[in-house]
Amino acid sequence: VQLQASGGGLVQAGASLRLSCAASGRTDRGYLMGWFRQAPGKEREFLGSISRDGGSTYYADFVEGRFTISRDNAKNTVYLQMNSLKPEDTAVYYCAAKRTYNYYVGKFESDYWGQGTLVTVSS
Repeated sequence: VQLQASGGGLVQAGASLRLSCAASGRTDRGYLMGWFRQAPGKEREFLGSISRDGGSTYYADFVEGRFTISRDNAKNTVYLQMNSLKPEDTAVYYCAAKRTYNYYVGKFESDYWGQGTLVTVSS
């Protein structure tokens, strides 16, 4: 499966932004989907994931309810809604997918990565 992330940009602190991740290729299979980010000079970190049917989500503790992951399987698209953005949210955001045969949701080792989309939050 191929993943294409979009929706990044420059916003002011306190703003909201929605990222999209469109999947193509073997979308007929089931995938656990998630979002990661990598800030300059830091390691990539896990943000959250959503089960193959969209019925369950899981978030890293530091997300603090500001981020929401959803998916529309009919459109083969996963979303990351980010609210109350802070300058420390500045990073390249990546969507990721893992082939799955169940409805697990949580941290995972990705099989597939999108190319990343840059989010810059100014103070």
